[in-house]
Amino acid sequence: MSVSSGTETNQYLSFILEDEVFALDISKVREVLDYTAVSKVPRTADFMLGVINLRGSVVPVVDMRLKFGLSRTVKTVNTCIIIVEVEIDGETTILGALADSVQEVMDLAPDQIEPPPQIGTRLKTRFIKGMGKREGHFVIILDIDKVFSADELFAAEEMASADP
Repeated sequence: MSVSSGTETNQYLSFILEDEVFALDISKVREVLDYTAVSKVPRTADFMLGVINLRGSVVPVVDMRLKFGLSRTVKTVNTCIIIVEVEIDGETTILGALADSVQEVMDLAPDQIEPPPQIGTRLKTRFIKGMGKREGHFVIILDIDKVFSADELFAAEEMASADP
């Protein structure tokens, strides 16, 4: 069973968190920025790093490693912020997703994508759109709209309305 419908090839932006390769549908990605200073916002979740000024707009930045229960991102020359559009309940929110590095834009055909693993009810995998198979390795394809809860996105919008 493929995740995508039809026979068209979809494009994904691949990126690294720790030693794993993840990917986002390219239609959800606005741009990729070099790492820049993030202004902290008090009393937010650990994975909410703070905000950046993106051409006059305040954009919340999330440490994707912390969001997925990994160790905090350590800034390197490859560390970047992926600016994504997240939609929940019909509302679009712009977020910065901190990643160790961006790899490439890649094409995956529907027959290269398996459904997400079903690992009992304790492990929440609803934010995984599928498992891409590429060059003998798996790529975890995220459904960015399901990575964050409505409450987390509301907190991000609140951060964006605060002054950095």
